[in-house]
Amino acid sequence: MGYSRLMTEENSNLVLELLRAIRADVSAIRNDVDDLKLRVSAVEQHLGHMQIQFGALNSRMDRFDERLGRIERRLNLVEA
Repeated sequence: MGYSRLMTEENSNLVLELLRAIRADVSAIRNDVDDLKLRVSAVEQHLGHMQIQFGALNSRMDRFDERLGRIERRLNLVEA
């Protein structure tokens, strides 16, 4: 019975060691995922700002196009 009890304790210790290692790995993965979430959020915000800037640039280009069209019509460079 002593040998059986010793094996049970060894198995329990082995299981506890494995569980501790798994817990440490899960904790490291959780930290990595949290970091990645922050980084993805920063990328999303940056992309949102870029879209706003592109919209503003497109608006300016539209105004330039209108002005160029008026200039061309005044100088009779294009058909009316």
